[in-house]
Amino acid sequence: MGNESLTQKKCQPCEGMGKPFSRDQAQKYLSDLHGWQIDSTGKIISRDFLMKNFMAAIRLINKVAEVAEEENHHPDIHLVGYRKLRIDLSTHAIGGLSENDFIVAAKINQLPAELKS
Repeated sequence: MGNESLTQKKCQPCEGMGKPFSRDQAQKYLSDLHGWQIDSTGKIISRDFLMKNFMAAIRLINKVAEVAEEENHHPDIHLVGYRKLRIDLSTHAIGGLSENDFIVAAKINQLPAELKS
């Protein structure tokens, strides 16, 4: 698939997309995305970040929010333990994964993140 090609794409409107990706389709896209995993249902991809501190987590959340707004495709964001951040992506309109999820994941991977060293 190539991570570069995903970062060059724009998300498409989710409504009327058709069927979600099969696990095999999702796995092909996932192979190019460092740090992302598919859940046991095959409907969500996630990435965990252990941030340097609370404010580093908030800064990354804000950057993720900007990407999400630009793409009109919004992840679920979970911050626990003041610096443990998890981002989940799924295309709710089709009940599973679409190319949009992988586009946003690839763009999130390009963001600077202040990780715990």
